[in-house]
Amino acid sequence: MSVSEGFLGFVLEQLGRIAPVTDRKMFGGVGIYGRGLFFALIDDDVLYFKVDDGNRADFEARGMQPFRPFGEEGTAMRYYEVPGDVMEDADLLAPWVEKALAAAQTAQGRRGARVRGSVPRRRAPRPPS
Repeated sequence: MSVSEGFLGFVLEQLGRIAPVTDRKMFGGVGIYGRGLFFALIDDDVLYFKVDDGNRADFEARGMQPFRPFGEEGTAMRYYEVPGDVMEDADLLAPWVEKALAAAQTAQGRRGARVRGSVPRRRAPRPPS
């Protein structure tokens, strides 16, 4: 798992044409953030976007594969490889970025709902003084 500086620069430049983005190195790869959302990642010089039911079909129709951090037999994450022709054309890339950001927003909302909807912990009774 590695990311070359040249590929990272290219990705950040392309994505930056659509929305302000930041990057953060993580586990040998790079996480990409836009609008405060983790919506993309890079591993082995491959860009992956966050997917959900709203955009997964776009990736599958192009034959793109999910990110599997532990190899082909490992669990697939909810990130799919971005097609090369999409990465190279900002006009094609823009709707893919927007859908990935929407998927990240939806996922963040679900996580927040789980935390907000969780059962409060009970305190252990205090021993008598």
